[in-house]
Amino acid sequence: MDTTVKAQDTNGPVSTPTSVAADLQPFLHDAVVTLYAPSFVISRADGQLDGGADGFYHGDGRALSHLTVAVGSIALAPVGGGLRGADRADFRAILRGLGEVTPDPAVALNRRRTVASGRLEESVEVTNAGTRRVGFRLTVTAGTDLAPMERVKSGHVLDPVPARADGADGAGGGDLVWSRDDFAVRLVSEPAPDTLEAPEGRLSYDVELDPGASWTVALRCTAAYADGDQFPAAPADAVPWRGPALRSADRRFDQWLDQSVADADRLRLMDPRSAKGHTGGVDQFLAAGAPWFLTLFGRDALWAARMLLPLGTELAAGTLRTLARRQGAVADPATEEQPGKILHEVRRGTQNFTDTFAVPPVYYGTVDATPLWITLLHDAWRWGLAPEQVEQLLPHTESALAWLRDQAAAAGDGFLRYIDRTGRGLANQGWKDSGDAIRHRDGRLADPPIALCEVQAYAYEAARGGAALLRAFGRPGADAWEEWAEGLAARFRKRFWVEDARGPYPAVALDRDSRPVDSVTSGFGHLLGTGLLNQEESAALAARLTGPGLDSGHGLRTLSSDSVGFNPYGYHIGSIWPHDTAIAVHGLVRAGFPDAAAPLAAGLLTASAGFAGRLPELFAGHGAAAGPHPAPYPASCRPQAWAAASSVLVLRSALGLDADVPGGTVTVAPAFAAAYAPLTVTGLQVGGVPLDITLAADGAVDVTAPEGLTVVPA
Repeated sequence: MDTTVKAQDTNGPVSTPTSVAADLQPFLHDAVVTLYAPSFVISRADGQLDGGADGFYHGDGRALSHLTVAVGSIALAPVGGGLRGADRADFRAILRGLGEVTPDPAVALNRRRTVASGRLEESVEVTNAGTRRVGFRLTVTAGTDLAPMERVKSGHVLDPVPARADGADGAGGGDLVWSRDDFAVRLVSEPAPDTLEAPEGRLSYDVELDPGASWTVALRCTAAYADGDQFPAAPADAVPWRGPALRSADRRFDQWLDQSVADADRLRLMDPRSAKGHTGGVDQFLAAGAPWFLTLFGRDALWAARMLLPLGTELAAGTLRTLARRQGAVADPATEEQPGKILHEVRRGTQNFTDTFAVPPVYYGTVDATPLWITLLHDAWRWGLAPEQVEQLLPHTESALAWLRDQAAAAGDGFLRYIDRTGRGLANQGWKDSGDAIRHRDGRLADPPIALCEVQAYAYEAARGGAALLRAFGRPGADAWEEWAEGLAARFRKRFWVEDARGPYPAVALDRDSRPVDSVTSGFGHLLGTGLLNQEESAALAARLTGPGLDSGHGLRTLSSDSVGFNPYGYHIGSIWPHDTAIAVHGLVRAGFPDAAAPLAAGLLTASAGFAGRLPELFAGHGAAAGPHPAPYPASCRPQAWAAASSVLVLRSALGLDADVPGGTVTVAPAFAAAYAPLTVTGLQVGGVPLDITLAADGAVDVTAPEGLTVVPA
């Protein structure tokens, strides 16, 4: 979201700094995020929660904004710590000067954190390894503003909410409690503090430690809404996939996959409506990402589930059903709901970012979630989703297909377009949804209604996939949808292709007047392998994607570095998004260009090591020439669902892995996996049955596949 104030002069918009720094979106690049959706904790690298976006959050509300530990006037010197998986972290510090008789540190503080749904636990342990008895006062300070997420994201500073003491016996004095409206927070200490100061939120402990002794205080904070969670945490023992294990010659790949799957596990949420009338258990989906998007997002959940199909179809089924229950049924201009349309996001309440930007609780402002929903159902069917589950969703498929047809017809030129008709929603409604994302080669912003190139590819693939489903299940309309898809491809070939000194390429979009928006972007990767392009066109895009303007060495830049307006820190105008690069890697392999895919995959692997295996939502697009590790995008979500799922899609692409359970085959045709051989991956599955693959250093492939499926090499 833009955080500058725009002033106009004769040369166009000029950015002037905001007068209050607190109104700037908080940076997160040096934060430690522990996660168990719908809860998470953001802290500094030393473990302190102390300003900015720091805090313990639950369900889009900040339960704690401060939780600090101090030992009198003694300096805490951090010496290590960080994540331990996805939901745990620890932080070590030395109490400088306390009990020391030699240059060696004597007294250490270890802070251990665990987060669960609606619950934060912190254990603070002080250990005396010196030879002297030490005494000190340890003070924990806790506080909160109970801010809604959109106020934190916008950088608004809210007044703190005073704490009140509330003992277990009702007399007061034991716990700290904060509440506002239907949101309540409680902090419990064990042992109880020697001194409790409310409303300041200070808990003080007088500690004496003999040599070799230690002392511990356990802090437990709980947060809850009076009406319960909108999307509760999924059951811990109901993970909708097998746990994959990769052991390769490149340990960075192994670490990337391990951390990504751990993060995906803790991003799981469930649809409370699924318990009613669904006999298969609770439906699960992945929240988009922490901290800003820890809820249901149509596009993000669909892409993440699609990328994770090699781990099983259960997540895809839950995602599809969750969104189908909320599929558009009426035309509502205020929410942009339309019959057959798949939603963009769901929140507890309206998000009021500014006077001119607000999003309703259930918002349908997306042009691409609907075709992506159809394609996920088609792909899940091919990976072995039970026919009866597929068939139950076919009426929703027909409604979604009708939305594609009707919207393309209403546009007048046969393309899917979007425009924010509310004046308060998202100006851009594809995945590049920032206001300055879609621009001409000379830097001018495109005027809506806008037809994105990748959305036409999604629509083509959805129409073809929808036709396959209709035909397989004996429903009418398959031939008509195949004809519709071919008509779209013909129109695309005629209207989108432009040319520069390097040759032809598709524009990123068509603008209001159907003029090509001719910037060079990473959107090329989303077209490959969808069937929209012929071989010659695919070859042209493969060459573009591997050129230095887009391929940074750490992944694809969203906008070519040769373009007017390129900004390596631009949200969609020069940054690198892991999922975007992974989609291009897969598209290149599907289109028959594995050699072009290999360096893009290698770039992501290098980047993953720079982020300790937890790739963020996006990072800066300077590229490998500027240094061995990418610079962060400071406000990026980390972890984020489709960034985590990208590791599985890259592994699938390297192995040349595909499935056609209805057709009785599974394809294993290693594309560029030799770079990581010897390699063994277990924990994959097709049709609910394990699939294990070993690639030897000499290129020999061994596959343990489900009975009844024929393994084919290509």
